[in-house]
This record gives sequence, structure tokens and C-alpha cells, in this order.
Amino acid sequence: MRRHTQPAGAPAGTARAAVPGPSVTSRGTTPLDPRALYFVSYDGLVNTNSFQKNGLLTHQGHQYAAWYTASRHAVVARRALGAATWSTVTLPHRLKADDSHNVVCMGVSPADGRLHLIMDSHSDGFFYVKSAAALLADPAGTAWTPSAFGPVRTTLDGLALTERFTYPQFLVTPEGRLQLGYRAGVSGDGRNGLAEYDGSHWTALGEWTSASGTYTSAHGSSTARNMYLHGIDYDTRGRLHAMFTWRERDPAVIRGAGGLTNHDTGYVWSDDRGRTWRNDAGTVVGTTGSPDKVSVGDGGLVVDPLAPGHSLMNQESQCTDSAGLPHAVISYVPGRSGRCTTDHVADRTAHARAFHLRKTASGGWRKTEIPVPLGTSRRTKLVLDRYDNAYAVLPFGRIAAASRESGHTDWTLLSDGGGLHAFGEVVVDETRIRADNVLSFLYQEKSTGTTPSALHVADFALPA
Repeated sequence: MRRHTQPAGAPAGTARAAVPGPSVTSRGTTPLDPRALYFVSYDGLVNTNSFQKNGLLTHQGHQYAAWYTASRHAVVARRALGAATWSTVTLPHRLKADDSHNVVCMGVSPADGRLHLIMDSHSDGFFYVKSAAALLADPAGTAWTPSAFGPVRTTLDGLALTERFTYPQFLVTPEGRLQLGYRAGVSGDGRNGLAEYDGSHWTALGEWTSASGTYTSAHGSSTARNMYLHGIDYDTRGRLHAMFTWRERDPAVIRGAGGLTNHDTGYVWSDDRGRTWRNDAGTVVGTTGSPDKVSVGDGGLVVDPLAPGHSLMNQESQCTDSAGLPHAVISYVPGRSGRCTTDHVADRTAHARAFHLRKTASGGWRKTEIPVPLGTSRRTKLVLDRYDNAYAVLPFGRIAAASRESGHTDWTLLSDGGGLHAFGEVVVDETRIRADNVLSFLYQEKSTGTTPSALHVADFALPA
């Protein structure tokens, strides 16, 4: 879609260049591992769970990937952007359990040029590795060998955080500090926390959400829960955004068994690097590391209400646009299906749809259905190009998109994922679009049982 518009204050007869609509042009795929570890757990794969932040990332003209190979060893690889081959390093750690939550996540600390990895954790201890200093600051001049990585530790250089650790998410502050988001506790009874690395040591900032309080639905009440994040990201202006859904511990909030107790989509933000949290209206609702944490009883958190019983998916995806406005993709079984879900995998596969939810310039929220049947219980990823066109990378590597010019209402399938043979969820490189305008994602081919399968990276050029 293209539209010519007259810029404000421009002389009559002068037209600004057309604003490109969304498009993708395949640049092909590159193989990472012909025999990557394969087992299905929680309906997903440990190498391609979409909540990995980051399983694939770009920094200083190079792209990095991490996964488990057939021997169960953790592997980290790099390539120059656009190169067809990857250099790999096998780390001295083997996956301890067939649990798809135990992903490998990477982060970069710009202050000292190190690559950080956290892996193999689901409500228990974690494993941490960091590279030598300057490994990523000068990739062309540093050797990619096992000696470039330090030992595997079970703390962040002595900082333990929690005995029940899950969902690591690395992010970089505007000043270049590396932060780590994580969940302490368990599903239905957990809290979100933050730690920060300044280039020399890690500091625990503390937990910022609460598991306590009472939530009551039409069917019953629950007194414990956890906030599942769709993401935690800084925008280009330095504001930290987090969109989320709540999961209740007590199944009394839904009718019958087998459904998800997830409900509502909420939003909070911080202008002091995650120390203080505010609701959509700007009211302070929590302070990290203090007794006053963000909780289900706080007002103004919910921006898209939805009762339990719709199999609303947790940990889907979010991003921010050039104006600093948050966007998310969420998915659930719409009420028009006429059913309260009782088997979230079967019901989501048969009836779920994905929706694009975004904050508008006027301060309201707008939700648009993406008219592509999911055909699976799995998650979708959301990214924006340099023109703020939106791209939903659906399960199986399908790509749908909507133009900013339409107000993100003209969702269309651009690529059907044909030929990829992808299992389900993919891991998107959230950093590469800014680097060279390429949508890049990690996917694994579908297999059976525990037979290893090929792992690839697919690249698509976006509008220039």
C-alpha cells in the first residue's frame, strides 16, 4: 500500500515521497544445525520458544544464535550479517531435563562488549556463562573459540537472585547497562524481578510484581497468581514498557477443568529504568524492591479486558513504534465460538485468533483481529519496520502484515511459510531490523518423537 501526502508547510504542488506499505522479500534460509535437539514439551520446542529474549540477536554487524544440539550441549554461533555460514562454539553444559521452558537466552553488555547467556531453568536454578570482554565489540578481530567464554556458573558472578528462576529476558538501558528480567516462583504464584549489570558487576534491583491479592470471576475467586509478560522493552526515547496477562492459581475462576486461568491484557511503564512503575494513566502502582509492588488489585492496569475461560495465551509479544507507543499481539478463543474452553490446546487449535493491540496517539487502545486462523495453540511474534508497518510472524513461519497508513487495520498474509516445515513457534531477531532492515527468525523443522531435526534461520528483506 502506498499513499502520497502533502507535508505540513510544503509549497503547493510539492509531494513527499510515498510511504511504503509492508512487504517481505525472501533472502533464503541458512542452516544452523542439521541435528538439533528435538522433543515436544508443553506443546513447544526448547530451541524455538517465542518467549526467548534473545535466542537470536544482532550486534555490531554480526548475528548470534544459541540452541541445544542433539548431544544436549548448549551451542552458541555467530556470522557476519548476510553470510551463509556460521561459526559455532559448544559450551560445557548439557540440558538437564526434557522441558521446553529451559531455553537459552543471550544478552549483550555494551559497556564491556561481552555476550551473556542464561539457560536451562524452569522454577529452579539457572546456568550462566559470559564471554571475554570486547568479544562483541570487535567481532572481526576476536577469535570465536571456546576459550572466549568463561566457566558455567549457577549465579550471576556470585548473585543468586532466587531458587525458583524462570523466563530470563535480557534488555539494554539507554545508557548501555544490561538488565535481566526474570520470574521468581512458579506458575500461578510468581513475581517478576530485575537485575542490572554495569560493565563490572551485577546488582539485584528486586522484585516489582506481587502474587497476592484476590481476583474474582463469574465462577469463583483466586488469591494467588503471576504476571506473565508479553515483553519488556525500552523505546527509542528511553521509556520501559511491559504488557502482560495475569494467570490465576485457583482453577475456580474458570468453568470446568483444562482451560487456562489467564485473564485481561494489562500495561505498565517506567521512566526510571524499572525502579518505579506506572499504569496507563501515569499513576504510580509499584516500586521495585519495595513492599509496594504491582498487583492485581491496582487500578488502571487493564487495557483490554477479557475474562478467564477464553484460553488467552501468556507471553506472546510486544514492541514499540517510532513515537514510543506500545503494540502487542495477543491470542485467544473469541466469544463468537460460543464455548468456554476446556482443553486449551485443542480449543485454541480449532478456534483461536490473534489480535493486534496498540495504543493510539490520542491515548486510547485499538484492537484488530488478524484474519489468519492460527491452527495451533502456539504463539505469534510482532515486529515493526522503519515505517511502523506491523508484521506478525505466526506459527509455522507464516508472516502477516498491516500498514501504518491504514491504522494497522489491513492485515494480509504475505508469506504462508511454505517449504519451511517449521514445527510451530519461531524466535525472531528483535534487533536486526534496526541494523539492516531484515526480518530474521530461527525455526526448527518438525520431527517425530525425539528424532533430531534441522534448525535454520530465515531472512526476509523489508521495505527500504
